[in-house]
Amino acid sequence: MGLLDQLAGQVIGSLGAQKQDPVSQSDLLSGVMGLINNAGGLQGILQQLQSSGIADQVASWVGTGENQPVSGNQITDALGAENITQIAQHAGIEPDHAATGLAQLLPQIIDKLTPDGQVPENALLEQGMNLLRGKLFG
Repeated sequence: MGLLDQLAGQVIGSLGAQKQDPVSQSDLLSGVMGLINNAGGLQGILQQLQSSGIADQVASWVGTGENQPVSGNQITDALGAENITQIAQHAGIEPDHAATGLAQLLPQIIDKLTPDGQVPENALLEQGMNLLRGKLFG
């Protein structure tokens, strides 16, 4: 089993552990992947999050230690209410629930996409995101 298979399994497993509807979970994951792509990749979303006032939390997600939590309100402030509303509409849930779900997912996904506390090169990350997308969404 390769690293990307493990990543997909871990993300899916963590989604299954949450108390949300499975359909909205995959939609939230799809929303996270869209946010990363629209922000200019992993480096772009990291910069966006760091500049919004949660730089310490983001550093913990990239680093090798325990991930510091963030709130749904912090995620809404960082990513913009419009983005959260679009993801919520796609997932068929309220924006507050989407923000809370993203606050749980983003740290896990960023942690898994930054092995050994390093942001991978864009080409490798792009391949990983495409493979993850294919495994999760057919």
